[in-house]
Amino acid sequence: MWKHEGIRERSISMLRVLSILCVVGWRHETAVGVAIGVNYGKLADNLPAPSEVVTLLQSISVKKSKLYDADPLVLQAFRDTGITFIVGTYNDDLLSLSNPVFATSWVQTNIVAHLPATKIIGIVVGNEIFSTTDTNMMAHVLPAMQNVYSALKNQGLHRSIFVSTAHSFSILSSSFPPSSGTFNPAIADLYIKPILQFLDVTGAPFLINVYPFFAYKDNPTKISLDYVLFEKSDGVLDENTGLHYFNMFDAQMDAVYSAISALGYHDITLLVSETGWPSLGDPDEVGANILNAQTYHANLVKHVTSSNGTPLKPNITPEIYLFALFNEDQKPGPTSERNYGLFHPDGSKVYEFSFVQSSNSQRTFRCSSILIVLTLILYFRTLFS
Repeated sequence: MWKHEGIRERSISMLRVLSILCVVGWRHETAVGVAIGVNYGKLADNLPAPSEVVTLLQSISVKKSKLYDADPLVLQAFRDTGITFIVGTYNDDLLSLSNPVFATSWVQTNIVAHLPATKIIGIVVGNEIFSTTDTNMMAHVLPAMQNVYSALKNQGLHRSIFVSTAHSFSILSSSFPPSSGTFNPAIADLYIKPILQFLDVTGAPFLINVYPFFAYKDNPTKISLDYVLFEKSDGVLDENTGLHYFNMFDAQMDAVYSAISALGYHDITLLVSETGWPSLGDPDEVGANILNAQTYHANLVKHVTSSNGTPLKPNITPEIYLFALFNEDQKPGPTSERNYGLFHPDGSKVYEFSFVQSSNSQRTFRCSSILIVLTLILYFRTLFS
C-alpha cells in the first residue's frame, strides 16, 4: 500500500504528462510526410509498374502524390493504400472542359469512378498556362475550373476535393524584394484576379511552382549558393518590411503572397505544386549536380517540417510536392529537365535522402528513457512505502 498518496498522485500525473509529450513527439516525427508529397511524372522509358510505385512511396514514408493526368492504372493501383492524390487535366482538354457536359463526364470517369478507395484530394485544371502566350487557352482556364467544381458539387464532393490550376513562378513581373511581388500586368487583372476570386470563394489553394535553382543558374555570380540551398548565409533584407530572408524559397513564397495581396486577396493559401533541384545538367547549367540536389532536398524537408512558415506568414506551413519521383528521359529541353528525380527508373535512389528527421527520433528516445526511469522510481517507492 502507498502511505503517501499525494506523492503517488503527483508521480502518476507527471507520468501522464510525459506520456502525452512523448506521443506528441512521436506524432511529429511520423507526420513529416503530411506536408510533403512527390510529383509522379511518367515521361520516361522502363518505369516501374504503378503497383511497384506504391511500394516505393511507402518505403520512403510519403503519403501524398501528384499526377499530371488522371491515369486510371495509377489510381486503381493506389486503392486502399492511404496515399492521397492530386490529379491533373491535360492542357489540351481546357477547351472541352469549358463545356459543362464534358466536365461532368470527365469528373464522373476520372474522379468519381475511383472514390472512395483511392483518395483524391485535388484537381489541377491546366499546368502553367499563364506563362505561355496562348491567350485563347488562358481564357478557358477559369470556365474549365468552374465547370469541374460544379460537377464535383453535384456529386457532393466539392468540400473534400479542391479545384485549382498550377502556375510557373515566371508569372510574377517583380519578386524582389518579396514585398514588391506583383503579377505580370498583362495577365493580372484579366486572368489572375478572377481566378483568385474563385479560389477565395471555394477555399482552394493557389498552386505555384517554386525553383530557386533557376534563379541561381541564371545569375550564379550575384546569388549565393548557400542562400538557395538553405545553408547558413547572411541572407537578404526586405527594407520595405524589415523582414530578413535566409533562403530564396521563403523569399519567393512571400513574393507570391505579396502579389496575391496586391490584387486584394489576403487569405488564400499557397501550395507548392513543384519544387526541386536537378542532379545533372548541361555545362551552362551551373549548380546542377548530385551534391546540390541532395543538399536542397534535405534542407527543404527540414525547413518545411520545422513548422516555422515564411517571414511574412510565420504561422502557415506550406504543403509542397517535390519534383520529381523519377528521372524522366523522354522530357524535352536541357539535360536538367531529365534529371530532377529522386529515383532512377529502375527504382534505385539517385542519391541518399530521408523524409524523417532524426532529431525527433532522438527526442522520442529521450522521452522513453525518462518514462522508464520514472516507472522504476514509482516501483521502488511502492516496495519501500
